[in-house]
Amino acid sequence: MSLLGRFRGDRADGVGLYVDGPNVLREEFDVDLDDLRAIATEYGRIGAARLYLDEHATPGLIQAGEARGFAVVTTSGDVDVKLAVDATRAASEARIETLVIASRDTDFKPALEVAADRGCRTVAIAPGEHGRSDALSNTAHESHSLEG
Repeated sequence: MSLLGRFRGDRADGVGLYVDGPNVLREEFDVDLDDLRAIATEYGRIGAARLYLDEHATPGLIQAGEARGFAVVTTSGDVDVKLAVDATRAASEARIETLVIASRDTDFKPALEVAADRGCRTVAIAPGEHGRSDALSNTAHESHSLEG
């Protein structure tokens, strides 16, 4: 890290937890946000916890995410694109040491690859065995599947 980076306060900040809400927080998976945080803390202190939701998210879901310490990011566009860009940026700018992505979507494989190339540990969390993406599991350094 450059001297300017240290002066501005830029630094790797532990674990970045990025949750793909529309693909993980589905009734059939019964995922608890606290379980996702618990897995992420196995890898260190959580420096960034973000829950990505689309415009159809209920106020109750938004409140639940905020109550559990997530920065809730709602977008009218594609949640996947916003999450992938944010996660890739955090890894590329060395703002995190470990990237944890909770999803069942293969679209996040490139974000995990870039993070690994930048020296980040990578972790994929699936909402359950039947919701697991083999591509994410095989790309990440480690993977977890939640069981309902």
